[in-house]
Amino acid sequence: MWAPHFETTTMSYVFPAAQCDLNLTIEDKGMLNAVTYAGTITSSFIWGLLSDSFGRRSTLIIGCTMNGLISCINAFSPNKYMLMSLKYIGGFLISGPYAALATYCSEFHIAKYRSRVPLVLGVLSTLGGIYLPILAAWVFPMNFQAVLFGFLSVNSWRLFLLLNALPALVAGVGFIFLPESPRFLISKGKNEAALEVFQKIYSINTGRPPPSYPIKKLVQETATKYESNKRYLAVGLTDGYTSAKKLFAFPYLRTFILVCSLQLCSVMSYSTLRLWMPQIFQGIYDFKFLNNRSSSSICEILSLIRPSSHVTRDCFVKVDIDVYIRTTLTTLSPLLTYFIAGALINAVGQKRLLSIVAFLCGCVASGVYFAPSEDVVTLLLSVFRGLGCLGANITIVIIVNQFPTSLR
Repeated sequence: MWAPHFETTTMSYVFPAAQCDLNLTIEDKGMLNAVTYAGTITSSFIWGLLSDSFGRRSTLIIGCTMNGLISCINAFSPNKYMLMSLKYIGGFLISGPYAALATYCSEFHIAKYRSRVPLVLGVLSTLGGIYLPILAAWVFPMNFQAVLFGFLSVNSWRLFLLLNALPALVAGVGFIFLPESPRFLISKGKNEAALEVFQKIYSINTGRPPPSYPIKKLVQETATKYESNKRYLAVGLTDGYTSAKKLFAFPYLRTFILVCSLQLCSVMSYSTLRLWMPQIFQGIYDFKFLNNRSSSSICEILSLIRPSSHVTRDCFVKVDIDVYIRTTLTTLSPLLTYFIAGALINAVGQKRLLSIVAFLCGCVASGVYFAPSEDVVTLLLSVFRGLGCLGANITIVIIVNQFPTSLR
């Protein structure tokens, strides 16, 4: 869960430190935030076909490894245009693992616990969100310059990007040692392989040897189709395309449109503020530094951040640790909301809980505009982030429960 979160979030921490090195305007910052999502959008359907055809595990291994390598190259981008291009590719590659992970983990659990799986993944993602500002507070104040091999420039913000490539690389290697989803194997008619996975899980859970697993044979739900290795790729893609067409026909079309709309609204609302949080806090302290004032309203501060077509000559970088401390505080709130939701989701119901969370999230976001000080801004953004994370993950729970294995 850290790798997708880092891919979409790291640039928001880099902006204050890199704006002078890369001559970033406010439009450039917006593009760098958006281009990763453009990559995920253009590749999501392709990754969905591959995941449903060849397995969750293969998608996770390939996607995470390639994303990690691209992120390493991205750390040495000489200009903003190469940075944008590589961020697009990074988003293109991480889209598959992000979607496949929730399905992969859910398919290892029975229905009783399945609705809590995305919430647990959300907690892990939140821990990654806490790690980012702490890492930024440690790396950015170093203020060093180095040249590797005579042509690769390295400074604090490039080191920050390089360190954030590690989770994807570690995940890509780690999934090599994990089994494929048994539910996916059964859906493809590979019952013997699925039974071996169940035996391993049973052995880990109980400490008993795998052969002692009480179930000796699984019901053949699907005829085996992949006896010929030569036709594996063609048959897999054909099956994936056939399954995907079901989303646009009865009885799944209405549900498909509804969950897409829910996910669009929740992610758009949540990410719009989340990706600008470090810049908002940096703007607060830049305003105080330039105007020698202790505090001001968020409206007054943001009115000074004017879009311009060029960066002025008096560009300066003033890294304030308090920016990352406040950002860290906003990342802690989802932990509380996840634990509360984990206890309430089955009792209250998924749809009702999502409605309550969405309404409260909108009210809190509206209140940020009227915040009289940076302390109130921090409080409101913390609540907003907690509710926003929760809403996005409840939507994933609904998706997992509403669609069969072949369409997830």
